[in-house]
Amino acid sequence: MIPREGTNLDPWYGLYADRTAGLSASEVRALFAVASRPEVVSLAGGMPFVSALPLESIRSSMERVMRDQGARALQYGSGQGTPELREHILEIMALEGVRAGVDDVVVTTGSQQALDLIAKLFLDSGDVVLAESPSYVGAMGIFRSYQAEVSHIAMDADGMIPAALVERIASLRAAGRRIKFLYLIPNFHNPAGVTLSWERRLEIIEIARREGVLIVEDNPYGLLWFDRPAPHAMRSVETDGIVYLGSFSKTLAPGFRIGWALAPHAIREKLVLAAESAILSPSAVNELVVSDYLANADWKGQIDTFRGLYRERRDALIDALEHYLPDLEWTNPNGGFYVWVTLPEGLDAKAMLPRAVKELVAYTPGTAFFADGAGRANLRLSYCYPTPNEIREGIRRLASVVRGEQELLSTFHPTGPVDLVLPAPHVISPPPNLG
Repeated sequence: MIPREGTNLDPWYGLYADRTAGLSASEVRALFAVASRPEVVSLAGGMPFVSALPLESIRSSMERVMRDQGARALQYGSGQGTPELREHILEIMALEGVRAGVDDVVVTTGSQQALDLIAKLFLDSGDVVLAESPSYVGAMGIFRSYQAEVSHIAMDADGMIPAALVERIASLRAAGRRIKFLYLIPNFHNPAGVTLSWERRLEIIEIARREGVLIVEDNPYGLLWFDRPAPHAMRSVETDGIVYLGSFSKTLAPGFRIGWALAPHAIREKLVLAAESAILSPSAVNELVVSDYLANADWKGQIDTFRGLYRERRDALIDALEHYLPDLEWTNPNGGFYVWVTLPEGLDAKAMLPRAVKELVAYTPGTAFFADGAGRANLRLSYCYPTPNEIREGIRRLASVVRGEQELLSTFHPTGPVDLVLPAPHVISPPPNLG
């Protein structure tokens, strides 16, 4: 018989696995269709500016692959990824001090799949993942989907605070909790924009060794520095206790959906098996095109182009904040895509968002980046996609919203939610990515 235990909207509700309770849409997703309208300046999404790519070079790579390797490109490939792409990945990681062998690399469908595979391998219901405070929303969604709890560790302008990490490990273990790994974004952090100092990297590695905690080092932004390179990767000094994740989504294009994991031998073998179970093999077409591009194009020069472009936009955002919102606090990143803003006391970024979108500017409220409901006083601004002029106009609009909220607060009480009703656009573009 067809089961009857469901809701009126979903007759299969009673059959879902318990872990599906961790699958939930972002709290701001309902606003994305409106935020995607061309008249809205979106400072919300972490979308790279792919229009700056050398499209002719990429097109040439596609043509060469189909002409010279078409049958191979259209066939199933290795579950670990093509050897030539893994060789190129070694060259890229070497720029950040990482040394490894080609067999140590597992190619994944974006680094997001690598995170999902790691979670699948390690997490049971009730396990704990340690993460920065705040942390990447996409990672926390994965950890929740495997019924794990995210425990945040305090951070400051130099990244995660080692003493806070020691204290949290001790308190969790005293409570009988199982810590499975520490998840970090050490370079140009998403969403905070800060970089973990070299001294703290070494200290955290030593803490993890002593406590027997695996480190997952997620590094999608490391090569996108502005004034000076980030410190070498943590994986450059520790091989056995770190799984290192990389991606072409920010330094090339997210549409290729290619990332990778560099893992200790035993973990790597399980990652390959888990990847083959999930997708059989990554896209051979995309792997071969990216390999050809890396072999024939000036990819280092292209990363330099991205650095200059994003530096200009970072500067536009900081200048606009200093001009229009000088009483706010914010981080000043040396790379990556994001600035983390702290609002004046009493303002609520989540409650303020519908009003901001009504004034044709969008951001991501800080609550999206915490597992414990914190972050209402914060918001993330992304400068990677809008032009400098659009950024300045967006901050001008945001300033009018903040001033209006401050006036309301001084007259009545802290901000609360309002309904947002705008006419539907004729064409709705895809929602901006939170990543």
